[in-house]
Amino acid sequence: MPGIPAPTPADKFSFGLWTVDWAGQDQFGSASRPKFDPVEVVWNLKEIGAWGITFHDDDLIPFGSTEAERGRILARFSQALQESGIVVEMVTTNTFSHPVFKDGAFTSNDRRVRRFGLAKVLRNVDLAAELGAQTFVMWGGREGAEYDVAKDYFAALSRYAEGLDTVAQYIKDKGYGLRIALEPKPNEPRGDILLPTVGHALAFIERLENKDIVGLNPEVGHEQMACLNYTAGIAQALWAGKLFHIDLNGQKSIKFDQDLVFGHGDLLSAFGTVDLLENGFPGGGPRYDGPRHFDYKPSRTEDPAQVWLTAAANMEMYLLLKERAQAFRADPEVAAAVAAAGVTELSEPTLAPGETLEQFLADDSAYRTADPDALAKRGFGFVRLNQLAIEFLVGAR
Repeated sequence: MPGIPAPTPADKFSFGLWTVDWAGQDQFGSASRPKFDPVEVVWNLKEIGAWGITFHDDDLIPFGSTEAERGRILARFSQALQESGIVVEMVTTNTFSHPVFKDGAFTSNDRRVRRFGLAKVLRNVDLAAELGAQTFVMWGGREGAEYDVAKDYFAALSRYAEGLDTVAQYIKDKGYGLRIALEPKPNEPRGDILLPTVGHALAFIERLENKDIVGLNPEVGHEQMACLNYTAGIAQALWAGKLFHIDLNGQKSIKFDQDLVFGHGDLLSAFGTVDLLENGFPGGGPRYDGPRHFDYKPSRTEDPAQVWLTAAANMEMYLLLKERAQAFRADPEVAAAVAAAGVTELSEPTLAPGETLEQFLADDSAYRTADPDALAKRGFGFVRLNQLAIEFLVGAR
């Protein structure tokens, strides 16, 4: 399509098998289209220019499959990967669909369920390593409660930490080149999910014994469901050195988890996200160089052929926003507005290099002789700067 750049492997665009293979079944309606064969998914992703694929164990290998069935499925899938060049960059485990996990996997009140869940996860850590994945995402969608009196939260968090440390130690003992990425979400399917936001998850990770290989996989919709700013969330994860993976999609405010095409929800927020991912922090700092992973669902209104148009739309939106964000940052008028707004000034340490606290307190100009009314007269021009961003976003510049 004219004006839309084509994706390349260098863009590292990847899709979950559960995304394009969603049959359109929800709580209020049955499936609206048939599921695809996983091998067909691999080749269709190749056709539209994607680089990678991800999956839950049960997406690829139906729950309860025999070892022989598992082997046949993996052999076909692995052959398609090898022939197509599609990369498995992340694997995760489904600990939320089967009724056994109705009270969670790592935090169930039933110890037998916790042991079953841990074994299921460890089995698929082996699979992730076998397929060359770099990240093992863990979304605790059932780790939570609807009734406070039904859950000992101290014990639940302790069991959660125990489970994660066990998995992380297993990865280390096996010598796998994997990192664990926790995926926060506030609610749905549980009434309240443990580790609901980036901040909760970062605080939790700090208590782990193997925190060095545990980070985050924030999702656009999950943060925005909690009325939070996704760009600010991944920025804090970057600042903490814990942004291991990302899930991109679209969300319209604090509704259910919509999983729209990336950019089809809060477009201005999507622009800010791509600006950060592609241009980095204005004053420098850590950069994210991992996959641009799309965790969306093709609307149940779409037929099988249209599914691949929706997948392509995610990549197109990202590349369009990337082009607009790069043009925005390269514009001299924008650079002047950024400087006038003090954005670059924020990178200057509040205390001078080598300045001690005693020297700071002895500096009368910092407080005693400072004129707060005069300081308050400064206007920052944030609205003008944001208007410029919008003008670039909509193609007016």
